[in-house]
Amino acid sequence: MSIQVPIDLLTSRFSMGERFSSLRANTIGNRFANLKPLSEFLDIKRVNKPENFVEMQSRVNYNLGHFSSNYAIVFLMLCVYGLLTKPLVLFDIIFVTVGMFIIGKLDGQDLEFGTQRFSTMQLYTGLWVIAIPIALISGVFGLMMWLIGASGVVILGHAALLDKPIDEAFSGEVV
Repeated sequence: MSIQVPIDLLTSRFSMGERFSSLRANTIGNRFANLKPLSEFLDIKRVNKPENFVEMQSRVNYNLGHFSSNYAIVFLMLCVYGLLTKPLVLFDIIFVTVGMFIIGKLDGQDLEFGTQRFSTMQLYTGLWVIAIPIALISGVFGLMMWLIGASGVVILGHAALLDKPIDEAFSGEVV
């Protein structure tokens, strides 16, 4: 028995379908082509408290779309900071990446090490038997939770507190 989740129903309810489809269609170069200047991203004059929840929601919707590339850079910077403060997690990521690359280079052939023969399945199993305990000891889940919390506070805080530009503030009003 398989359970099928209607993803379209969930994404259409929160109008997230078009946000994620634009992420799939863009390459990395196109993703960062609309990077806004730092002076616009950190415009202190436009920072103020929203009057109500509706205004905050409007600001967040506008700023998430307008500064999406800048927010991606902020997220990447937080990832780098988190990995530099947890070197064992960084080691584990490098270990798994290099291990999978080397196993992939075998093209399904067995690895002969002296008189021993190791199949690719044995190599993958050995890789994960080593990598998973290192990940658990290194605090990878704590780092992921910190990354989710820190990026949520920084990005959503910026998006909620930065007011729309004057020309955009009146574009949605009916006269």
